Amino acid sequence: MPNTVYKTLQRLRRVVRVSVGAEYLLKDPFVLHKANKPKTQVIFLTTEELQTLEKHQFSQPRLQEVKDWFVFSCYTGLAYNEIRNLKKQHIVTGFDGELWIEMIREKTQKNISVPLLPRAKFFINKYADDNSKLIFKICSNQRYNSYLKEIASILGINKRLTTHTARKTFASTVLLYNDVPMEIVSELLGHSSISITEDSYGKVVKKKISDSLRNL
Repeated sequence: MPNTVYKTLQRLRRVVRVSVGAEYLLKDPFVLHKANKPKTQVIFLTTEELQTLEKHQFSQPRLQEVKDWFVFSCYTGLAYNEIRNLKKQHIVTGFDGELWIEMIREKTQKNISVPLLPRAKFFINKYADDNSKLIFKICSNQRYNSYLKEIASILGINKRLTTHTARKTFASTVLLYNDVPMEIVSELLGHSSISITEDSYGKVVKKKISDSLRNL
């Protein structure tokens, strides 16, 4: 896939630059090569789709649990491993007297601080167990994604549901559509730089501008 090619070349170029600097190579073979970053579509749930998901109650416990975990991610922006490893010690009282999630993001090793919105608090209270340090007892990633696919089919949501979709929903529908600035969104998502956030969510901001002008 184009994105895989782009990322692989990016990593290879880093090795080549070091080799040129150490004079293992006489010149940079990529000097005339311009890497075109593939444009990927940001897939996230709309406000209506998120509300539909929240309101639906599944009779099967496995689907209800996975739905709850997914919605929790939509209101916190946490990735699968972060939700799976979320412990009670990660829930702290912040400088403002409110509850926050404080943990290290596994992918970037960057500290993330996310304020707990009321919906997120609801799921923590629902699943927190006095006998366990972990907040949630989450199934494997393979099963998680399989159940999400089943949930999307039942509710008629024609989008691929993953924790990435939930993170993008948090950034787009929950934050940007409610006028939270891009730099704060970048901080809450734990991105290593704001340019990553801008590349991913630039179109979302444009849609927000369009909606605002339509209202005007």
